Amino acid sequence: MVRGRISRLSVRDVRFPTSLGGHGSDAMHTDPDYSAAYVVLETDAEDGLKGYGITFTLGKGTEVVVCAVNALAHHVLYKDLRDIVGDFRGFYRQLTSDGQLRWIGPEKGVVHLATAAVLNAVWDLWAKQEGKPLWKLLVDVDPRTLLSCIDFRYITDVLTEEEAYEILQKGQVGKKEREEHMLTHGYPAYTTSCAWLGYSDDTLKQLCAKALRDGWTRFKVKVGADLQDDIRRCRLIRNMIGPEKTLMMDANQRWDVPEAIEWMSKLAEFKPLWIEEPTSPDDILGHATISKALVPLGIGVATGEQCHNRVIFKQLLQVKALQFLQIDSCRLGSVNENLSVLLMAKKFEIPVCPHAGGVGLCELVQHLIIFDFISVSASLKNRMCEYVDHLHEHFRYPVIIKKASYMPPKDAGYSTEMKEESVKKHQYPDGEVWKKLLAGQED
Repeated sequence: MVRGRISRLSVRDVRFPTSLGGHGSDAMHTDPDYSAAYVVLETDAEDGLKGYGITFTLGKGTEVVVCAVNALAHHVLYKDLRDIVGDFRGFYRQLTSDGQLRWIGPEKGVVHLATAAVLNAVWDLWAKQEGKPLWKLLVDVDPRTLLSCIDFRYITDVLTEEEAYEILQKGQVGKKEREEHMLTHGYPAYTTSCAWLGYSDDTLKQLCAKALRDGWTRFKVKVGADLQDDIRRCRLIRNMIGPEKTLMMDANQRWDVPEAIEWMSKLAEFKPLWIEEPTSPDDILGHATISKALVPLGIGVATGEQCHNRVIFKQLLQVKALQFLQIDSCRLGSVNENLSVLLMAKKFEIPVCPHAGGVGLCELVQHLIIFDFISVSASLKNRMCEYVDHLHEHFRYPVIIKKASYMPPKDAGYSTEMKEESVKKHQYPDGEVWKKLLAGQED
């Protein structure tokens, strides 16, 4: 039963100094400090439940997202949660179409990251009030109600609401069995933890060996900074994991289009399943050109973690620019917009392999991909969800990985809540961790 009026919205800048260990380093982001704008919604309901929402950042700039969240707050404060959920499409559009704020978007960049953080908190609160983990709320809700959460504006040339309804209706068949399959076996994952670009060969070997012992069969390596170094590192990993296991590569937007094709032709000997983000995330036709050129090499193109919105995904699908679609729980406009992308991917029969890692991305996106399997795609073919073994200890309901698979969360909510002690310690710039680090820099 949805209840209560939003009485308070707070947002904090939380940063983890991951750059000190080279964690998260890639060809474009060499020194990321994994961070989040962390939103808390409180209501006047007697249950005392709170909604927690995050969006992921890399350190500097988190304060800008915090500022954007505060600029959106008036759309949320003193609203009845029942009214928000009862017209979720309208509420989504209110946030994304603010007559003044949309000028610094629209539906992209900082203002959209802020929208994601706020809406993620709303979904967390709704799921908690229903006493269900978010994936289960999505699975159980009536298809028409689910579709009423989606803004179909700008995508009806590819997916109408009626077509989306038909997809969800078809997804009702075998749904119970698929839910049981998830509860028993979990959703297949792959690991990116072994091969960040800033890691030494020794670290890479050590982490790879441990991952193999732990049962991982799918690995991703960062590439793109130096071709000879990439060849050496890819050979090292391929030799360690053997020819049967799956290898993916990720260039994090480093290359021009011709460069991407040429570079990947040199790395084709290592048999990668895909090259991720080979060029600018905005270059739809560039991705299509790369995709077409790599078909003879048996290499797919994957992208999505920095796709602004559903419209970019629509076009990528229209021009056959990707073979693997990577949603992100905090880049798009929360669950609402991700639902529209999952449905478009189903229409085009393109597998969804979500981006995860960062701060809380694994915790959030597991809900979306488990829902996708149970209610939308009904398939695990060529599908897996990214996993990165960083920072889970800071969350109250961290992901559970068993046999290299995500086990469905059982706690109510969107798994977004962080431990208060961790938030206080890592709040920027006044938390204990940052006070020490910043004082050290001054010495």
